[in-house]
Amino acid sequence: MTEKEKAAKGFLYNANHDVSLMEERRWCASLCYEYNQLHPAKTEERERLLRRILGQASNNFVIEQPFLCDYGYNIKIGENFYANHHCTVLDGAKVAFGDNVFIAPNCGFYTAGHPLDTEQRNQGLEYAYPITVGDNVWIGAHVAVLPGVTIGNNSVIGAGSIITKDIPSGVIAAGNPCKIIREITEEDRKKYWKA
Repeated sequence: MTEKEKAAKGFLYNANHDVSLMEERRWCASLCYEYNQLHPAKTEERERLLRRILGQASNNFVIEQPFLCDYGYNIKIGENFYANHHCTVLDGAKVAFGDNVFIAPNCGFYTAGHPLDTEQRNQGLEYAYPITVGDNVWIGAHVAVLPGVTIGNNSVIGAGSIITKDIPSGVIAAGNPCKIIREITEEDRKKYWKA
């Protein structure tokens, strides 16, 4: 089994002992560099380059510069997707974003992790577990989403949160570690409307 196949199955693998993985990361890093150097007004060039980087992209999306990812082809973004400045996606495993996802600045989605055992870690072994973000999710600034996490539909994640476990649908969650604060209710719909 190749290191890439091990990674896809969630096994420990060595990303630096597989020539194809190293080449794929270099290729993606080059495209991200090129993307991040483009003038912000060159919207068509930006979109074209992002479509080369990402595995699957909707018709309507914006990813502000700078943006970084490891492979790109493991990332899927839904319709009406917005990621603000300094979004990082370590996509050793699949990272899927639903429709109407809004991501504030300085957020990271990290499928990669390392063993707690020092011998395994010192051998360069790592693992990659998929991340899934549902539809209609708002993620505040400086949020870290760790390996294997799923965020349910219609949820809001407070700024500065570190998400170590799944978050269900329809809740506000925040903190380190991120915890459910409360459900989103009909009263939240009325909160910002003036009579």
